[in-house]
Amino acid sequence: MITLLQPARAAGDTIRMATREHLLLAMLDIPRLMRHPIWRPDDPREGAGLGVLLVPGFGFGDRSMTLAGAWLKARGYRPAGARIGFNVGCTTELVDRLVARLERHATDTGRRVVLLGQSRGGWLARLAAIRRPDLVRGLVMLGSPVLDPLGAHPKVVRVARLLARLSTLGIPGLMNTDCFTGACYDENIKALAAPLPPEVPALAVYSRADAIAPWQLCLDPYAECVEVRSSHTGMGLDPDFYVAAAPRLARWARTGTGTEELPAAC
Repeated sequence: MITLLQPARAAGDTIRMATREHLLLAMLDIPRLMRHPIWRPDDPREGAGLGVLLVPGFGFGDRSMTLAGAWLKARGYRPAGARIGFNVGCTTELVDRLVARLERHATDTGRRVVLLGQSRGGWLARLAAIRRPDLVRGLVMLGSPVLDPLGAHPKVVRVARLLARLSTLGIPGLMNTDCFTGACYDENIKALAAPLPPEVPALAVYSRADAIAPWQLCLDPYAECVEVRSSHTGMGLDPDFYVAAAPRLARWARTGTGTEELPAAC
């Protein structure tokens, strides 16, 4: 067991090293966000109880979406974490868990839910929306390379492949080689390329300064694409993202306040 734990810790250290520089730069955006008028809600009932499921990026957990959750809650939305850990597991298994969480949040709020994901979390959210559009009110993707998930920065892809190798050693909860070349990969790449249903409006946020996910890969042809000036990790802390998201979320909340028929529980 010690032999298996050592490479797992090494993978965790590699993830932190790969993101540390960007994370430190991103933290500088927090004071700017707090000072910006977009941080202060004009109407604390704007969200009308609309549920929002927050999906973190690769190597990050729900806590990385804390500020986004606070911003949403102050406006009357009902944010909830995806509860998929540090988002390093098999794609298909994570989408299964995300769909189950989506079903629960839709039941709790009594209506369809917005999916808001960053980086890998964004394209996982898109896969969940393709699978269960009947539960999704809208989709927001931040720096999500939906056109080619493996087109991210080579350092990040190397970390992902390292995790797949660790999975072959028997360490549970990690993505495996099938996520890169097998049926898992083929199935999910096909689903990512599928058109979003017309009942699922989407916003894709990208930055030309993104050093992790090339901005061209984030231009989902079935979403409204909006450019911000931000690092990859700092996108969820950038005031420009919230300026772009606010009116769209408010519109989704207004048009979804009527009686909605959710699928009967299995």
